[in-house]
Amino acid sequence: MALLKKQLTIIAGHYGSGKTEFSVNLAYSAAQQGQATRLVDLDIVNPYFRSYEKHELLEAAGVEVIVTSMHGTADIPALPPDVAKAFVDKDTYSIFDLGGDPEGVRVLGFYEPQIRAMDYDMWLVLNARRPETATLEKASAYCQAIEIMSKQKFTGIINNTHMINETSPEDILAGEELALELANKYGLPLLYTTVEERLLDIMKDKLHSPIFPVQRYMRKPWEIDV
Repeated sequence: MALLKKQLTIIAGHYGSGKTEFSVNLAYSAAQQGQATRLVDLDIVNPYFRSYEKHELLEAAGVEVIVTSMHGTADIPALPPDVAKAFVDKDTYSIFDLGGDPEGVRVLGFYEPQIRAMDYDMWLVLNARRPETATLEKASAYCQAIEIMSKQKFTGIINNTHMINETSPEDILAGEELALELANKYGLPLLYTTVEERLLDIMKDKLHSPIFPVQRYMRKPWEIDV
């Protein structure tokens, strides 16, 4: 089954939700399935943890990678003209990896006319172990703030609940419960629950939502496995 359904898939989430990790995994997996894929790194808020860091891995898999801020070398919000490919190239599925929080999605305002003229998805990446999105009330407020600032509507939710190396099955299950509550409140589908490969065998019969296997690509040099 094809991972990407629409010409454009927009990924938004709180800082620490894992939206960038999910975006990289999504682009890589889609390309591995044979989908012509483009990842557009539109994070103009945090230049220090970006999907563009994995451009060599992605490009080797056949993913076209586009990045803001002068190819990621400048700490300025410069938008390259190549972003327009996402709106005119109907032969390639594009993924927009946005910056975290409402400020990070403000960039979509520049492209509002083009987005509204096309069939797109916008997915909320939810981490129930982040204090700012740990309850239905907080997650709902965050969801509304993102939609207001981006001028777009969410079409699906991704449960990406994790505690990095400390993630347990209980964390993932608690995240799925919250994600389902949020999905039901807004009439949205819970599209996937992400699960690291080390936990796949444990989680395969415990979840109600489809599993999206992920690897941790976005590691910093000082990180070690536990």
